[in-house]
Amino acid sequence: MKPPVPQVPAGEMLKLLDELAAYSAPGPGVTRLLYTPEWQGVQLFLQERMAGLGLEVRMDQVGNIYGTLAGSQVSDKVILTGSHIDTVVNGGRYDGAYGVAAAVTALHYLLETFGPPLRTLEVVSFCEEEGSRFPLTFWGSGNVTGLYNGKECIDCADADGITLAAAMAACGLGESEGLAAEAAAGLEQSGGSGSGEPEAGATAGLQESCWHSNSPVRSDIAAYVELHIEQGIILERTSRRIGVVQAIAGQRRYLVKVGGTANHAGTTPMGLRQDALAGSAEMLLALERSALAEGDPLVATTGRLEVYPGTSNVIPGEVQFTLDIRHSEAGVLERFCAAILAEFAELGRRRGLTLEVQTLLETAPAPMDQELRTALEEICLQQEKPYLSMVSGAGHDAQLFAPRCPSAMIFVPSQGGISHSPVEYTSPEDLAAGLEVLTAILYGLAYE
Repeated sequence: MKPPVPQVPAGEMLKLLDELAAYSAPGPGVTRLLYTPEWQGVQLFLQERMAGLGLEVRMDQVGNIYGTLAGSQVSDKVILTGSHIDTVVNGGRYDGAYGVAAAVTALHYLLETFGPPLRTLEVVSFCEEEGSRFPLTFWGSGNVTGLYNGKECIDCADADGITLAAAMAACGLGESEGLAAEAAAGLEQSGGSGSGEPEAGATAGLQESCWHSNSPVRSDIAAYVELHIEQGIILERTSRRIGVVQAIAGQRRYLVKVGGTANHAGTTPMGLRQDALAGSAEMLLALERSALAEGDPLVATTGRLEVYPGTSNVIPGEVQFTLDIRHSEAGVLERFCAAILAEFAELGRRRGLTLEVQTLLETAPAPMDQELRTALEEICLQQEKPYLSMVSGAGHDAQLFAPRCPSAMIFVPSQGGISHSPVEYTSPEDLAAGLEVLTAILYGLAYE
């Protein structure tokens, strides 16, 4: 696979990133939650931009935006690339949006430089991935891949009690008559002012037709490629410009309840205590020791710990803490989780404590396609870009596609490993490097 030459100009992508960041609720960083005015504004803006670059644009029932570059060969399969457009509260300007901006730029460059491809290319701006407004994640790609069936939107509500269904309807989505991305007149009227509010003309134009039968579920995707910032510090620490993702780690989340006996702190001898907090502390130290012994890429975290009754002069009678354990191999993940929970039970038994474990989440590891990984590594060598084959500890839309079609992920460095923060930053040079690798893999998949 030979990368297209000359090099892809990154200025268009960097400008688009700035324009996308302007669609944000007030406050530090970028806040663009699902089905808010900021979210609606940025998706309308993207429709206008993609249509202006010669792509055929449409929106599905849940608000995923597609820009299609039709291939000359007759086929019912497409090569999909992109990422999510939503953010966490007070997030950064690169997480998700970089993959969208780079995909738009890559398709525009390929069309302008090489003309229509042999195989159809599509860029996608997924409506949601983060789970920042509603208590679910991957709402965009989850609908595309069949993880969700639409019933979830009835009872799922945000912190203000607004259901997912109501929020969708307010944007003209779901089963109601709504935003029709293919309405060219609406696209021409779209604002794109960066104010975070869609202009009235754009909204009216996009609501001219009914698309409630436009199902988001896709069975026509031949391959999925996602470009993303690393959101970690490994590439920076190893002085690598590109990360070729081997797999997205599987994840287990648990809620652990340790029960003891609450009693007077001054009158209960140390040897007669059933201290739930002391027992929990021993368990968490065992967790850290076991994770270090297992080694990379396994990670284990306790992010929340609650002590009851939480009074300075009372021995804790109950402690609740969370576990988040991740690894890229299903067998290792299963073995480690079983072993650590068994050790917790033994520690509790020795201390006279009860133990309850509730499983909150189980996601399987998602290996990336070996042929696509090899192609990406060859591209990095041809473009003389130092790369690292690595595991993604964070979840991404690509993990939903991996069981259904050949999928690949490309990482670029995050300065200081910081993400989900207003200070999230990746240098223009690294952003451009990722764009060049993405464009090359799309060229190979669609033009050769």
